[in-house]
Amino acid sequence: MKRYPAFDPPEYVSWSPDPELVRAFATTVRRDPERRALVEALDEPALLALYAGLVRTRLQDVTLKRWVRTGVISKAWLGTGEEAMTVGPVHALDRARDIVSPMVRNAGACAEMGMPIADNFRSYLGTGDAPSGGRDLHAGAMRHRVLQPISHVGDMVPVTAGVALASRLRGDGLVVMTWIGDGSTKTGTAHEGLNFAAVQRVPAIFVIHNNQVALGTRLEQFHVPGNFDELPEAYGMAGASFDGNNVLDAWAAAKLAAARCREGAGPVMLLGTTFRMGGHATHDEREARETFPPEMFERWGKRDPIGLYEEHLKQSGIAAAALEEVEARVEAEVGAAEQEALASRESRQPEPATAVERVYAR
Repeated sequence: MKRYPAFDPPEYVSWSPDPELVRAFATTVRRDPERRALVEALDEPALLALYAGLVRTRLQDVTLKRWVRTGVISKAWLGTGEEAMTVGPVHALDRARDIVSPMVRNAGACAEMGMPIADNFRSYLGTGDAPSGGRDLHAGAMRHRVLQPISHVGDMVPVTAGVALASRLRGDGLVVMTWIGDGSTKTGTAHEGLNFAAVQRVPAIFVIHNNQVALGTRLEQFHVPGNFDELPEAYGMAGASFDGNNVLDAWAAAKLAAARCREGAGPVMLLGTTFRMGGHATHDEREARETFPPEMFERWGKRDPIGLYEEHLKQSGIAAAALEEVEARVEAEVGAAEQEALASRESRQPEPATAVERVYAR
């Protein structure tokens, strides 16, 4: 994948494949027999679709960061380095029927569920034709089966549980997925929602998105165990861990979880560890670099989820030309979406009268 020196983390600009990490990538997806069988059954179009999703998600972040640097917007909340946590699980769903509830750092889920990339950009610009009509930068649209996130991200857990309960009562076989940051696991609403989901045996997947920092607070400063391995058992639900920087491992773990949900076996909690290669938002990247030692950025920088997957595909026999073709197509797609959103900023500002619309149910 192309690197963008003005916008990528420095560790990604100078990135080159570490042979040991590339081997570990392949070993990880072969360790569990069930996951291995699923991954080995993936054909080339499906493998390339995952690659396209990773690149698409990264390029959306690059675009937003460029907008911040050039004064188009004041700040952006990015998921650079965490793309596999989003793309893998979403691709494991039945995207024509299932529902997702992403956090702002999982915004890539919107496009992977079929929502136009321009709508995600429009949400940041506050245009009248944005999904929320210009009210909120958090993107989502139920017509694309994407629940628009609440800024207090732990609050989406009971919402997800409620939507999944409705699915269980209807018997329609839908699965609902949401992501919970490591910090959000400490909120009361997250606890209540997880407990409710377990007791009601709803078809929901809760992805613990452990990027090891809550805003500017390191994981060890607010979470004693050091990991979340015992959390599923604490709620009485099934659980599994996956490598948060390995899109195939994330996909396979979520695929198995979705099958369990459809069988009526109740919710599943998936535990993924990754690392935020930037600040809580673009305005505090310096603070992020002061929060963790440089060695940690260096270590996780070598584990770029896109670079590792790209090298894995090449070693699996996927032609470099095929990967370049995918990247060029996605780059053009994101570029066209950017221009479409910027045109909306010029011509589709919200009308004042719409401020009181879509506020109360009628």
